[in-house]
Parts: sequence; structure tokens; C-alpha cells
Amino acid sequence: MKSIIHASVASWRITLVAACCLSAPAAFAQSADETQRLREEIRALRDTQARIAELGKRNEAAIRALEEKLGVTTPAPKPETPDATLAGMPAPARTSPPPDRLKVSGDIRLRGQHDAASGGKPDRNSSQLRARLGATYAFNERVTVGGRLVSGDADDPNSTDVQLSNWNDDLAVSLDQAYVQLQFGDLTVYGGKFPQPFTRTDLVWDGDVNPQGLAATYRHAFDGDSGMRANALFHVVDENAAGADSTMAGLQLGYDSPSYGRLKFDASGGYYAYRLGSVIGADAGDWRSNRLNADGSFQSDFRLLDLVLGASWRSSSEKWPVRVVADHVRNLGAIDNEDAGFGVDLSIGRASAQGDWRFTYGYARTDVDAVLSAFSQDNIGIATNYRLHAMTVEYTPFPKTALSAIWYHYRPNDPAFAGSNAAGDWQNRFRLYFQASF
Repeated sequence: MKSIIHASVASWRITLVAACCLSAPAAFAQSADETQRLREEIRALRDTQARIAELGKRNEAAIRALEEKLGVTTPAPKPETPDATLAGMPAPARTSPPPDRLKVSGDIRLRGQHDAASGGKPDRNSSQLRARLGATYAFNERVTVGGRLVSGDADDPNSTDVQLSNWNDDLAVSLDQAYVQLQFGDLTVYGGKFPQPFTRTDLVWDGDVNPQGLAATYRHAFDGDSGMRANALFHVVDENAAGADSTMAGLQLGYDSPSYGRLKFDASGGYYAYRLGSVIGADAGDWRSNRLNADGSFQSDFRLLDLVLGASWRSSSEKWPVRVVADHVRNLGAIDNEDAGFGVDLSIGRASAQGDWRFTYGYARTDVDAVLSAFSQDNIGIATNYRLHAMTVEYTPFPKTALSAIWYHYRPNDPAFAGSNAAGDWQNRFRLYFQASF
């Protein structure tokens, strides 16, 4: 008897759910007649629901009476999940876990280096260490702050490496990022000293350079995994209380294509205009290889037109993608035709998972005033006016680690601006890295 009654209740519940699913309107009514019909259906469903609830109460009373006669007691059936209760009560609100507002990251890198000098100079063996610790904290969906502590010379914007030397002196640490970030949908605004906003290669911007001032990035995605980008920067290079400042205003536009089978393209075009009114805060690491006047000012102006093109190809194995990047820059403010530079890099493989290999070959060539040497690459002993071949082998031995070997083969491009470097002799630099990241 009891099982029959339970089956009856279950049958009524199933009937109610089916009636609700089959009778629910698919869209809002478009006329008064349709609205009236829907209201009548709602009333009918409410009446049916009330009758089922009343029948359930009667069935439960009958079950209890039979149990008393038999002298047994069975637990009352558990109510269904709150979302499906017959009483029609709303389920408790389900809240998502709070976002991870604090994000911390960092890495440490050990490097050995061998310089095979030319022109009768002795070879040199050295070792370097780099350590970085960064964090961001999101106050809300709009405002995020970030900062990063790094090893290295605070007066060198192109490198965070520390030369292991100086009779075991302690390492210098500085703050190379400290910024506020504002988010407005596709638009992100930065203020302070922040990560590089531009698509870049080492030809124009060294990877360790973090601009200071104001920046904005706009990214909008289209269908087919394509999108457009716009990056703007006002870079405070040197502020002079008694005279003209040194600043840079730059704009870069970019486009990422959809995938054409396994092939995908991207392009970025930028214009960077410097006003170098002050060199008070500059030192030897900022002047480097550009041509200078007797008072330390730059002979050329720097208005750089920069074009970066890339192509990516997905092979049949996800471990062996192919990537080509080409960069061409021209300084429209140079005093003569020593104004251009270009570079191309070809990489095969990836370095993201344990056991991965990646192989890269790069070639670059620049004139002496093609770029502002204060912020260009710092991988070899010449910042501009060079010809460079670079070969890299990377291996991922464990998760979040990297083992890399790099060979740089280079010489001055124009002997007239070789300086202390042997004009026609190729120089060689070998580097071996081990890095762990988190």
C-alpha cells in the first residue's frame, strides 16, 4: 500500500514537471489575446500545483495512519534539491568564490658567459645572476596596482643582471615597476613605471626596459580569433627643473589575423617621437653608441618609424610550432643616412612543458643612429652599428624551468663608427642559462 502511494506521488510530480516544460511559453506575447491566454495557463498550472500539494498531504497522512496500525515508523522522504521543490520557493543564491586579488610571480636565473675576444684581447669568463619578484593586487574590477623588485644596477634600464664579483659584496636590489592600472572594458590605462606596452623586438626595445609616465592599451577581439590593438605611451625620459625636459610620445597600431588553416599573421606599426632636451640624468649606459656632440647631446633627433610583422604556423604536432618575426625601423630624425635597422627571427618548437625543445636563429643589422641606444638591446657589447647572428637552443627539463644556450656572432657594421671595437673582426659571446619561475 505504501509503495503504491509513494508511486502515486512521484507520478504526480513527474506529470507536473512535464506539464511545466511543455506549457512554458517560448517568448513574450506580442498581443493582448496572447497575453490573456498565457495568464490562463499560469492560473491553471497554479491550480494543478495546489491540488498536487493537497494530495501529497493526504497521502502522507494515510501513510502515517497505516504505519501506526502496523507499529512501524519510516523516515519522511527527503525533500528534493531546493531548485525543484514543489512549494516553488527559490533556491538559495549561489555565490562564486571571491576572485584571487593578489597575484605573485617571479624568477631566478643563473648565467655563465664566455667572450672570445678579437684583436689580441684576452678571452673573458664571467657569471651573472638575475632575480625578480613581482606582484599585482586588484582592489576591484577597475583598479589594480603592481610592483616588482629586481636585482641589478638601478641606473641601468636595459639589464637586471648582477655580475658576480666585487669580493663577495651583497647584491643590489631596486624597484623597476610601480604602477596603477585602470580597466575600462577593452581599454587599459597605466600610470607610473609599468611593463612595456608595445609589441617589440630587441632591435628597438630591450626586454628589460619598463617605461615611466602614462600609457594606454586597447584590444578588441573579432570573430575567428582575430583582433585589433592600439598602444599609446607618453614616456618621461628626463625631467629638468631648470630647462627643457626629455620625453617620448609613441603610438602603435596592430592587427592579429584569423587562422587560415594552420597559418596566422600579425602586424604592428609604431611611431616614437623623442624630444631630448635634457641629458642631466644620463650616464655612459644611456649614451652608449649613438653619435654625440661635445656637450653630450645627441647629434641626431630620434623619430622612429617601426614595423613588426609576424607569422605563426601550427604543425601536426603541438610541440613543434613555427614562428617568424621581422622588424624594420627607420629614424626620420637622423642627420644622414645612418638611419635604418632590421632584424628577423625564426623559431621552431616551444618551451612551455616538460621535455620541450625550441631552436631559434636571428639576424640583425643596424646603422649607428637607427635607434636610441639608451633603450635598445643589451645582449652584446655594441648597442647600434652592428651585424649580428644569434643561435639559441632551449630545453625545459622540469615544469617551470628552462635551460638555454645562446651563441652571439657579431661585428661593427660601419668601420667609421666602430669606436674601440675591431672594425672587421667578428666577435663571439656564448651564454648558458638556467632559470626557475613561479
